[in-house]
Amino acid sequence: MNAGHLPPIAPKGPVADLLKEGQSIWLDTISRHLMNSGELTELITAVGVRGITSNPTIFEKAINGSSDYDGEILQLAKEDQSPTDIIRRLMVEDVKKACDFFRPVYDSSDFGDGFVSIEVNPLLAHNTDESVEEARRLHRMVDRPNLLVKIPGTPEGIPAIRTLISEGISINVTLLFSPDAYRDAAMAYIDGLREALSRGHNPARLHSVASLFISRLDTLIDRQLGEIAAQSTDKAVINHATALLGKAGIANTQIVYEHFGDLFEKGPFRELTRKGARVQRPLWASTGTKNPKYSDILYVQELIGPNTVNTVPSETLRAFADHGKATRTIDRYKSDKSFSNPHDVLESLQNIGLSLEAAYAQLIREGVGAFNKSFETLRESTEKKIAAVKKA
Repeated sequence: MNAGHLPPIAPKGPVADLLKEGQSIWLDTISRHLMNSGELTELITAVGVRGITSNPTIFEKAINGSSDYDGEILQLAKEDQSPTDIIRRLMVEDVKKACDFFRPVYDSSDFGDGFVSIEVNPLLAHNTDESVEEARRLHRMVDRPNLLVKIPGTPEGIPAIRTLISEGISINVTLLFSPDAYRDAAMAYIDGLREALSRGHNPARLHSVASLFISRLDTLIDRQLGEIAAQSTDKAVINHATALLGKAGIANTQIVYEHFGDLFEKGPFRELTRKGARVQRPLWASTGTKNPKYSDILYVQELIGPNTVNTVPSETLRAFADHGKATRTIDRYKSDKSFSNPHDVLESLQNIGLSLEAAYAQLIREGVGAFNKSFETLRESTEKKIAAVKKA
């Protein structure tokens, strides 16, 4: 099945039903095998997947984990392309093809869904000007209306986001962990959108998502809670720490969703909406369950709500398709007091001695570092293949 020529899209089941609650499911993986095997066609038309995200770690696994890319790498090496240029070309070709697969979703959703993300070189995460230039380059090379360019929500990334939105380039803000960082990303979108309108860009064709990483926060906080419990002889402290396990990620996300409502549904953004602007949807990332003691669909089932995206790994997608339930859950604590208030949860974490700000800072460092490592690993393997070609 060729990209862009899919059979009728009529998905059924829990994943497809999420759309009735205002949530889109995107897939957190990309590879040529996924597209060439027909699997992606099935996921779009029958299951209800409505977009794809990618990052350097995903591409490193796809390119180094198969021989699918070797022929093209060798050909580009013969053309004296640098390792970085070769990697960019491979990423662009995959993303272009994925955009074509999702173009029917994009068109049928009035240009509001069906997006594919490509990430700016992670080594540029702390360089505003070079991030802007690389984002422009990727935008030109892919040349698809349903492309999102990923820029990390670092202090240096925020002005890059504002600039790129003002130029009419749609952005996926990535590596967000804290509510404050989310607000910075949202304001960068709003400010950039105002500038884009003044420049004559069509706001209905400008898009952004703000990607909040969830399970990584739980992994870190749970480890710290475990250390507190292990070091204490106070039974009350031990019980309190144990009761807070697995709570931080959901509570943090619920507070971000409150900020979303304040910024885009109650505030001055309504004036931009009347001009055709679209809200910047919060996107829940890192939603594969890492702790086997927790539900395998925890970060999907508990975070369903309007104007959201959840980008899931394949295992989580299959699990939700099997036993998930599409019902609004993200803010049910407001009407049902049996569910924990997220503000109380985060306050309890602070009271027991944890620093959420330190955790957020650590996670952004680790996130950028992990993507850097994947990119370096990919570049090293590409360099070896280039050397082999030149010796032949």
